[in-house]
Amino acid sequence: MTKKGKGIPLWLVAIWAVNFLGLFALIVYLLFGQRDAAAHAQPLPDSAVAGVVPTQTAPANPAPTAFLPPTQYILPTVTSNPRSTLIVGTTPTPPSISIEVASRHQIVIGYSVEGRPLEVYRFGQGARERLIVADIHGGYEYNTADLADELINYLDEHPEAIPSDITLYILRSLNPDGYARAHDINGRANANGVDLNHNFPYQWKEDWNRDGCWSYLYLTGGTHPASEPETLALMSFISTHNFEALISYHSAAMGIFAGGLPPFRPSEDLAKTLSRASRAYQYPPLQTGCEYSGNLTDWASNVKGIPAVDIELRNHRDTDFDINLRVLDAFLAWQR
Repeated sequence: MTKKGKGIPLWLVAIWAVNFLGLFALIVYLLFGQRDAAAHAQPLPDSAVAGVVPTQTAPANPAPTAFLPPTQYILPTVTSNPRSTLIVGTTPTPPSISIEVASRHQIVIGYSVEGRPLEVYRFGQGARERLIVADIHGGYEYNTADLADELINYLDEHPEAIPSDITLYILRSLNPDGYARAHDINGRANANGVDLNHNFPYQWKEDWNRDGCWSYLYLTGGTHPASEPETLALMSFISTHNFEALISYHSAAMGIFAGGLPPFRPSEDLAKTLSRASRAYQYPPLQTGCEYSGNLTDWASNVKGIPAVDIELRNHRDTDFDINLRVLDAFLAWQR
């Protein structure tokens, strides 16, 4: 006779079932869970995060900004003047205006041959516009750029010096390459060996009679009128504004030269006014017999109809700042 055993307790069956289910879940996780986790670890495609801009820490030394692509400017002729010249050239597109301080805007109107910015500072909000250009002869006349810096700093501190109906623009250096190269005769030309004050398209000459002229180095007026990017940038800037008067600062002939060949009466009147205010700069200036060709103030006067003068500081070192504060006041108050 066979002896019957006892049945398996229900609690033991339950434990085995739980263990079996746990083992089954572990196998499923190992087979499928790891693969799913790996898939989620991959970076999301760009389309999945469109419109989301991550926060990034700026690098300690960011790379320099590349120059913008060039834009072509076509500068119109003045049909009433047979000596005016149609100029087609390229100069880099200026970037957006950036506000430096409350009283001014800083504008880059173009770039030099070697890629240095041509910086213009704007003061005031009036409808009547005036322009000061400094350092057309670079390092040879570096004190004119220093004077521009002093005037810019002064106007930052005294914005009330600008009449409410005036906007003043100051181009601190038209020849930054020459300024950087040398503060002597070797800094006069731009990086192409061109005298920028012989490069404007009015009575332009590649070469000219040097008698009575600056002749320490042989420089040219360029390969053609407005051949230089600095010249084109300034011409383009002037052509997009309505300037009532212009000063071009030089050193060092201790006088004021009125723009215009033949003479332009508004430029002569401006020269007389600024000479009286300066109490230092002679007008008419001492004449040496120099033949002027391709000159900025002659182009401004005879082609653009802008009263314009060259002001020569007293030497190649000093800025004559106090004198030129008086000149500035008279320049801002002058009316044609």
